[in-house]
Amino acid sequence: MYNAVVLAYGAESDRCLGIPGEELAGIYAAREFVWWYNGHPDCRNLDPDLKSTDTAVIFGQGNVALDVARILLRPTAELARTDIASHALAALEESSIRKVYLVGRRGPVQAACTAKELREVLGIKDLHIHIQPADLVTTPADEIEMKNNRIRKRVYELLSKAVTPAHAPYPGERELHFVFFHKPDKFLESNDRSGHLGGVQLEKTILKAFVGDDELVKQVAVGTGVYAEISCGLSLKSIGYKSIAIDGLPFDSDKGIVPNVGGRVLADASKDHMQYDTGLYVCGWLKRGPTGIIGTNLYCAEETLACISDDVDKGILTSNSPKPGRDGLLQLLDSRNTRVVTFDAWEKIDTEEKRRGNLKNRPREKLTTWEELLKVASE
Repeated sequence: MYNAVVLAYGAESDRCLGIPGEELAGIYAAREFVWWYNGHPDCRNLDPDLKSTDTAVIFGQGNVALDVARILLRPTAELARTDIASHALAALEESSIRKVYLVGRRGPVQAACTAKELREVLGIKDLHIHIQPADLVTTPADEIEMKNNRIRKRVYELLSKAVTPAHAPYPGERELHFVFFHKPDKFLESNDRSGHLGGVQLEKTILKAFVGDDELVKQVAVGTGVYAEISCGLSLKSIGYKSIAIDGLPFDSDKGIVPNVGGRVLADASKDHMQYDTGLYVCGWLKRGPTGIIGTNLYCAEETLACISDDVDKGILTSNSPKPGRDGLLQLLDSRNTRVVTFDAWEKIDTEEKRRGNLKNRPREKLTTWEELLKVASE
């Protein structure tokens, strides 16, 4: 149908911690929670219980984890001026959450967030920041990491300056605890509510340094057998995403990617022979795994584009007969009775959401069911 197809559907499935108690009520993937407060129809009815506990524990210290913490801790009067989904705003207005713990296996130097997102969280009004002073002490290996990575150095500097002076939180003051050098060991069931989360058990870690194949110093977290508990009724897992396989397409289940070399998809990736799937390419997280920021994806896309351009120049993508392209695709979808939302139809949705938002002095009022979205798109 096309001379070249680029797979770019990313990674939207969730990784599991694989620890006891993960099935308890009150535990969610951060992706589900983000979709819930952003109005994604698939998570419209997630309905997290924010009333029965004052404490939430988030596993992970990347940008998604920070964004979730920001939503839980930011004053709802400020959220009301954003395009957050109305059902989420209503739930947050009645939320009892006052303490959020961000738990990471490694230290502040290795925190996976970026400076911009960290500043947004640290700038929340009336927020008490907790970090153990001992966790901010750096090692020679940390210093080498910061020397080689400007982002990590900036994040560490922000965390070092963020600690609230030692005093008990004021009445109404919310708390954000950065918990470094701990990994999840198990979820604990509530004593009062059968089948519900009551806390988490963490294992203290230490870092072991080694020099990787790229000759850069890397540090991995190793458990120490020393444990601690945090009581909580809500936990969110922000430990990364994974891509999913599509029937008929090559997929490496161990690595969670489409096998490729530089963006060219491999039909056969055996060690003694590499066979490309001609005309099939991949980019983004599906190509290399769920790592990196926008700049990383830009370089990744440019690499894949260079492969396509090279194959065009070599005549590899030349076909003896013309490809039907977009017209052929639309005919195929029509034969399968597949509903297609065109850009013009999306603009109708965009206009309607903004119109409804304007009535409430908000940027937009999101439509949060597939039925409503498709109805507006077809008007």
